[in-house]
Amino acid sequence: MNPPVAKRTRTETEVHGDTLVDEYGWMRDRSDPEVVRYLAAENAWADALLKPTEELQQRLYDEMISHIKETDSSVPYARPDGYLYYSRWEAGRQYPIHARKFGSLDAPEQVILDVNELARGEAFMALGAFVPSDDGRLLAYTTDNTGFRQYRLHLRDLGSARDLADAAERVGSVAWAADNRTLFYTVEDPQTKRQYRLYRHVAGTNANLDQLVYEEPDERFNIGVHKTRSGRYLMLSIGSHTTSEVRWLEAQSPAAEWKLIAPRRHDVEYDADHLGRWFYIRVNDTGRNFRLVRAPVDAPAIENWQEVVPARDAVMLSGFEPFADFFVLVEREQGLPELTVVDLASGRRRRITFPEPAYTVAPQANAIFEAKKFRYSYQSLVTPPSVFDYDVETGASTLLKENEVPGGFQRANYASERVWARAHDGVQVPISIVYRRDLKRPNGSNPLYVYGYGSYGFALPIGFSPARLCLLDRGVVMAYAHVRGGGDMGKPWHDAGRMMRKMNTFTDFIACVEHLVANRYGDRNRIAVEGGSAGGLLMGAVTNLRPELFRAVVSHVPFLDVINTMLDPSLPLTIPEYEEWGNPNEQAAYAYMKSYSPYDNLRPGPYPAMLVKTSFHDSQVMYWEPAKYVARLRTLKTDDNPLLLKTNMAAGHGGASGRYDHLREIAFDYAFILTELSAAPALRCP
Repeated sequence: MNPPVAKRTRTETEVHGDTLVDEYGWMRDRSDPEVVRYLAAENAWADALLKPTEELQQRLYDEMISHIKETDSSVPYARPDGYLYYSRWEAGRQYPIHARKFGSLDAPEQVILDVNELARGEAFMALGAFVPSDDGRLLAYTTDNTGFRQYRLHLRDLGSARDLADAAERVGSVAWAADNRTLFYTVEDPQTKRQYRLYRHVAGTNANLDQLVYEEPDERFNIGVHKTRSGRYLMLSIGSHTTSEVRWLEAQSPAAEWKLIAPRRHDVEYDADHLGRWFYIRVNDTGRNFRLVRAPVDAPAIENWQEVVPARDAVMLSGFEPFADFFVLVEREQGLPELTVVDLASGRRRRITFPEPAYTVAPQANAIFEAKKFRYSYQSLVTPPSVFDYDVETGASTLLKENEVPGGFQRANYASERVWARAHDGVQVPISIVYRRDLKRPNGSNPLYVYGYGSYGFALPIGFSPARLCLLDRGVVMAYAHVRGGGDMGKPWHDAGRMMRKMNTFTDFIACVEHLVANRYGDRNRIAVEGGSAGGLLMGAVTNLRPELFRAVVSHVPFLDVINTMLDPSLPLTIPEYEEWGNPNEQAAYAYMKSYSPYDNLRPGPYPAMLVKTSFHDSQVMYWEPAKYVARLRTLKTDDNPLLLKTNMAAGHGGASGRYDHLREIAFDYAFILTELSAAPALRCP
C-alpha cells in the first residue's frame, strides 16, 4: 500500500511582484467528491500505518478510562433564584447532565438539560451558552451539532422541562434583563462568523420579530453581551484584538437606549464591571499590562476616571471580579497566575498563596454578588482539579473537592519543575516540566515531549491531565514551553511574539527544546513536539527551521497556509486577525509572513515523523490547510518517516465532542508518539 497522491493543479497569484504558487487550491471545495475521496484515502493510510499499534491504542485508552471517575459531579454553586446548580457524569455516557436542587443538596434533583439527549442521533454535540433567568424559570442555551461553531438558540421552560418555540440561529452570547422575559443575544455574520449584531427578544414571541439593537460595522470587531454579577446592568463589549469599547444598559429597563462608557481609541483595550455606585474599568491606556480605574455610573467618561490600581511593568492585571464587600484582582506575575483579594471597607489586600512551582488558578462559579467567600479552582501538572472557597474575613481557603483519580494514581510519584531557557536575544523563557520521580531525576536518556502555543496573548494553562499519565508512566518527560506571543508574562510578552516579531515564537520554542536537552531532561534523538491551531503553525514553522531536532511532530488543526488564508477576507477570522499576524496586502507584512508560513517554506529534504490532524467542519482553521500541507510535503520529503493526515469528518476545531470519543483520539496520538520515541512499557504503579 502506497500513500495517497493528490492531484496537482497549478495556480499562480501575483502579490507585490511576487508569484505565489499553489498546486492544491482545489481542495477548498468541500462539495467536490474528489476532496472527500482524498481525505478518506489519507485516513485509510494513517489507519494502515498505525494498525500495528491497535493493541497499544486500546491499552492506552483503557488506562485513561481507569484514571477517570466515570460517574461524578461538579461542586454545586448557588444562583440568585435559590437553586444550587451542578453538572454530573454517568459512566458510559458521552456528555454531562446539568441539574439543580432548590435550597439544599437534600432537595430532589431537577434535571434541566441532559446533553446526552440533545446528542441523540447526532455525530457531534456541543453546548455553548447556558444562562438561566434570575428567577430560575427559563433557560437560554445554544447548541452546535456539526462542529462548525454555528450555534442555535433555544429557550427552555424549566417548570415543564420543555423548549419553547422561540429559536434563533448563529447565536453567540446571551443575557437576561431583570424582567426575566427579555433576552438579549448576539449573532454572527453568515460568511465571516464575526459576532456583529445585538438583538432583543421577548420570551414566547416569534424570533423573526426581534428588534435589532446594535450592529457593529467595523469588520475587525466582535461583540458580546453579558450581565454584571450585581445584576444591575447589561454590558455590550465591542472589541478587536487591540481596541475595545463598552456600552451599558440598566437591566430594569430593557427597552431603554444603550449608553457608552468611553469611545474606542486605537490600541486601547478596556472592559468594565459594576460595584456600588461605580463602574470599575480595566484598561491599558497608561501601560500595556492594564490598570484598574473607577468612574461614577452616571458619569463614566474618561475625564471622571479615578485610578484604583496603577499599571505595573512586572504584573499583568488579567481580570477583575467584583462583589458587594470586596473585589478580586486576577493577575499574572513571573509567568504565574495570582489572585489578590481586596476588602472594600478596610482596603486590606491579601494574595492567595499556592505551594507548587507551576500551576493554574482561576475564579470559579461565583454567581452571588453578596457572597462572603470567593470560589476558585486550582490544579497543576501533578495536582488534580480542585475547588476552594476563600474566606475573605479570615484569609483561609477551604478545599471543597479535589477530583478523584482512580487507577493507582499517587501524586507523590510525580514531580514538577519550572526552569528558564535563554532565547536568542537573551530573554528568559519559562518552561513547566513534569516527570515520574522514580526516573531518579532525568538523566539525558529519557524520551522528551514538548508542547507549545504562543499566540493571541493566550497564557498556556498548566493543568492536570489523567490521560497524560499514560506517557509519564512510560518514562516520558513532558514539558510546556511558555513562548513569546502568548500571554504568560503579560501583554508585552504577547507583543513580542506577534505581527513583525512573530519569529520570536518559533526561535523561543527551539531554545526551550535545546535547553531541556542540554540540561539532560531528554534524549536529543527521542524528542516529540505537539501544538494545535496557532500552535500547529508553531509546529510547522519549527519543523521547517530545524527538522533534524525532532523525532516526531503532532499538529492538531494547524494554521499552516498563512498567506493564502490571510489574503482571503471572505474566510472566518481573516480581517480581525490582521492585528495578530499582519495584513499581507501590505508589502512588508506579506514578505515577513511568507518568511515563516509553513506551507510556503516546505523544501526538499528529510522531515521528522509527522501526524497532522484536522476536522472537516472546522470553522477556525479550514481542513484544506493541513490537507494541502501534507500533499505538498509528500512531494518534497526525502526520508521514509511516516507522514499521516487524519481528518475527523464529523467534528470541528476541538475534535470529537463526546468524552469517550475524545479519549480514543488521544490514544491514537499517544500510540504514534510512543512508537516513534520507542518508549518503555508502562511503569508499574505501587
